[in-house]
Amino acid sequence: MSDEAAHQPQPDPRQEKFIVDKELLTEDQLNGLAEEYCTRLHGLNDTENPLAERSHVLAAISRGDLVVWFDPVENIAGLGAPK
Repeated sequence: MSDEAAHQPQPDPRQEKFIVDKELLTEDQLNGLAEEYCTRLHGLNDTENPLAERSHVLAAISRGDLVVWFDPVENIAGLGAPK
């Protein structure tokens, strides 16, 4: 290992995104995240009623196909695929 590689700054683990257990969130919070996901995903592609997909998004959360990610740097949560 070179001296240069040893002196590279390491990322702060407190700034890494992490998954939030869905059991820690209220039903209203999960519904809000699902609505935001639906409108972000479908809001710009001429879908007449993007919120019609909300039940499918909530089912994906229940199955674990979508998880709640929290970004401590931006202080925001959102839905995304698990890693």
